Amino acid sequence: MSYLDNIRTFVRVYELGSMSAAGRDLRISPAVTSSRISQLEEHLGVRLFQRTTRSLAPTEQGKSFYRGASEILEAVESAEAQIVNITENLKGSLYVAAPLGVGRRLIAPQVPDFLKDYPEVSVRLRLTDRKVDLTTEGLDLAFFLGEPEDSNLRIRKIADVERILCAAPEYIARRGMPADGNDLVSDGHECLSLRFPGATEFHWRLMTPMGPKRFRVTGHYESDDGDVLTDWALAGHGVVMKPVFEIADHLRSGALVPVAENSPPAPIQMACLFTHRRRQDPKTRLFMEFMIDRVARTIKAADQAL
Repeated sequence: MSYLDNIRTFVRVYELGSMSAAGRDLRISPAVTSSRISQLEEHLGVRLFQRTTRSLAPTEQGKSFYRGASEILEAVESAEAQIVNITENLKGSLYVAAPLGVGRRLIAPQVPDFLKDYPEVSVRLRLTDRKVDLTTEGLDLAFFLGEPEDSNLRIRKIADVERILCAAPEYIARRGMPADGNDLVSDGHECLSLRFPGATEFHWRLMTPMGPKRFRVTGHYESDDGDVLTDWALAGHGVVMKPVFEIADHLRSGALVPVAENSPPAPIQMACLFTHRRRQDPKTRLFMEFMIDRVARTIKAADQAL
């Protein structure tokens, strides 16, 4: 095992505070992670971590070594990035996650163009509307809508995404046209909800003349798949809140029409998250920049087309 691999493993254990989390992040077994730390400690002649059955904490020597080790990895990754920029010889797998609508309509269509430029890279795209944990799931980056819950992760904003409340003409004919969020609640409109196990309540944050307001909406339809909600809305089962880029074709065709236009949803942030605090490896960095440019342009075009 190379000395650099041992240093890289030490840095991830230090940053994540766990042997098992670092192993998942580096895609190596717990035994290999522990072995690399032991080899490094033997080479340096000091203990880098105090270990118990329930905790792991860096020693003073470990804290000191981390500062230098981080600089070493930064220098190596910077040098690799410069070589890649010259040779464009990217290799390896990228593990990427995205919400279903984002992944299907914005990310997946662009992957072939990226792989055409970098044929020795493999993209492993995982699509889900549930929240993902980058570290435990071994992801290099994740695209998402909203605000990240983990403040320790790095974030790159892509765009502010316009959203809309809409329903099928059949539903409006049957239930009436709600003017705003108050009508949605007081008239008991069927609101189609994106929900996950463990959710205890559901609100829609809408813009009113008095500023943003949370409306507690209700309904008999909920799913953890955003495309299922769109299908239900198209079938006339209720009102749905969706990013414009996801349903632009349905709005243009008239299959869905805007509702509650006096209190539209606030825009939502689209961004991508990274697992590492340090500089990203070249293929991750180039994939991110490629997608940010393509996705931002696609969102802008969808918004302008309506």
